Amino acid sequence: MSRSSAPQISTSAMIAAQESTVQPVHAGFRDSIAGDSASAAALARLTREAHELRSDQAAKLLDQTIRAMQKGDFAKGEKLALKALKHDDKLALAWHALAIAREKIGDFANSMHCYEAALKLMPEHGAAAGDLGRLALRMGMADIAAKLFIHYLEFRPDDLEAINNLASALRDLNRNEEAIAILRPAIQDHPEVPLLWNTLGTVMCSMGDAKTAVTFLDETIRLEPTYGKGYHNRAYAKLDLGDVQGALDDGELALAYTTAPEELATMKFGRATALLALGRIEEGWKAYEARFSKDLVEAPRFNIPAPRWTPGQPLAGKHLMICAEQGLGDEVMFSNLLSDVVEALGPDGKLSLAVERRLIPLFERSFPQASITAHRTIAFEGRIYRGAPFIEDWSGIELWAPMGALLETFRPSIASFPRRPSFLAADPDRVEHWRRVLEDAPKGPKVGVLWKSLKLDGERARQFSPFLLWRPVFETPGVTFVNIQYGDCSEEIAMAREAFGVEVWQPPGIDLKQDLDDVAALCCAMDLVVGFSNATINLAGACGAPIWMLGGAAAWPRLGQPDFYPWYPQARCFVTADYNDWNPTMQAVGAALRERFPAG
Repeated sequence: MSRSSAPQISTSAMIAAQESTVQPVHAGFRDSIAGDSASAAALARLTREAHELRSDQAAKLLDQTIRAMQKGDFAKGEKLALKALKHDDKLALAWHALAIAREKIGDFANSMHCYEAALKLMPEHGAAAGDLGRLALRMGMADIAAKLFIHYLEFRPDDLEAINNLASALRDLNRNEEAIAILRPAIQDHPEVPLLWNTLGTVMCSMGDAKTAVTFLDETIRLEPTYGKGYHNRAYAKLDLGDVQGALDDGELALAYTTAPEELATMKFGRATALLALGRIEEGWKAYEARFSKDLVEAPRFNIPAPRWTPGQPLAGKHLMICAEQGLGDEVMFSNLLSDVVEALGPDGKLSLAVERRLIPLFERSFPQASITAHRTIAFEGRIYRGAPFIEDWSGIELWAPMGALLETFRPSIASFPRRPSFLAADPDRVEHWRRVLEDAPKGPKVGVLWKSLKLDGERARQFSPFLLWRPVFETPGVTFVNIQYGDCSEEIAMAREAFGVEVWQPPGIDLKQDLDDVAALCCAMDLVVGFSNATINLAGACGAPIWMLGGAAAWPRLGQPDFYPWYPQARCFVTADYNDWNPTMQAVGAALRERFPAG
């Protein structure tokens, strides 16, 4: 990239109002971003640059702007920066100052616009590229962030914060080898910097090598015993290894050594999932409220015109509106409690339920006494908003709750999970239809397989076995494997054919991503469904299909149970002790399949 021009990107356009989906809030290692646009050093640098301006009036206005921000008054800083731009709208430093002020008051969309304006006017102004890159990375725009950090490093190739942040962006893009390649020489030259060891630890964790990650994070903490991010990230690595108590202990230390609001919010949510993974269920659900912290960028904001229900409030005779939350799989899993809610509302109560639109037919059949509608999710100015706009009359709705808020009351212990065979009802006519269709497949037991999620970023990819390790599963004699994996899976289907000699049968006339009601029926028509936790296997489990679930050593939805999945009592769990080696798990699944379906 030439030094004469900034990256030709438009980040602000990406966060305008648009239909969106809500992904589950994660307690991952995104907090390894280094630097602060409004740090003392950053504002001091901006002051020096302002003093070099030829216009005394512009320099005076910018000096006042920066002084306001140094005192933490970013609203005043915004007004003064706008005044400077009214004096000269081509003043790049004023656009940069305005960007910082707006970022700090939470106006991310306009902040990005201002950073872009600063870069356009002064492409060599690397600080603006670095600040915009950090904001883009916080907003989940890792590809854009990487380009901006590369641009910044062209002007300041030895800047350790920028090296760290580029590595973080590459990690989030699953470009882990590249991340290591830029971190290694930096650590060799600066082995005393805990920040670099911390990020290298997160990269190793992203690759599934939690043991090595812990080693690097140990070094982080040795170098700086009060480094909160290091404790948080080591806790995350320990969870991968099944050391839940160690993770919880590290999480407590992370909270003790952290003051930044966004980092604290992430760490508090991480503590909640650790409590749940440890089996401290009621306590974990109370802490789980942290998922809605206003300091979490990815946390949804609900736009619902009714008082929010809180645990302990009576439900009998009330009209309660429940909005599903988190990801699609969570919507299905959390609906485990809806029958209990209907019972608590009683004959004089009423339930309104907002779910993902593709789930409406399934939920209408499962809960005929409820009024089912679709929720709608909007991404606007870098935030996620969810509401239920298709409910026209709110006058009779007395209370509302996000679905997960009811877990503390209705699922406070393992004993509170019912052993009912299903809690969602697949269409019986479509189940029968698929049984007839499956007769056209090759003979033998029909086993549905799914092996990935459509969201496989640097935080999630390690939680799925490489497809090549499915060989002992696919080589089970006498079994017909049926594809129920949504999304483009042509590469894996071809690999199964060429590497394993197995033809994965394709069910005709179904969109595995969109036709969720039919997907549920298809799963119920099969002899077994095998795969990782994604939307499809949750649908199968909720509708009572026999499922085998593959997962990590401390997956929190098991709620501390080593081989039992409380949400779906018919599930069999296969747990990997180390994401770095899925082979023993896949061998175990293959052996269990041969035992379940011995070749005739």
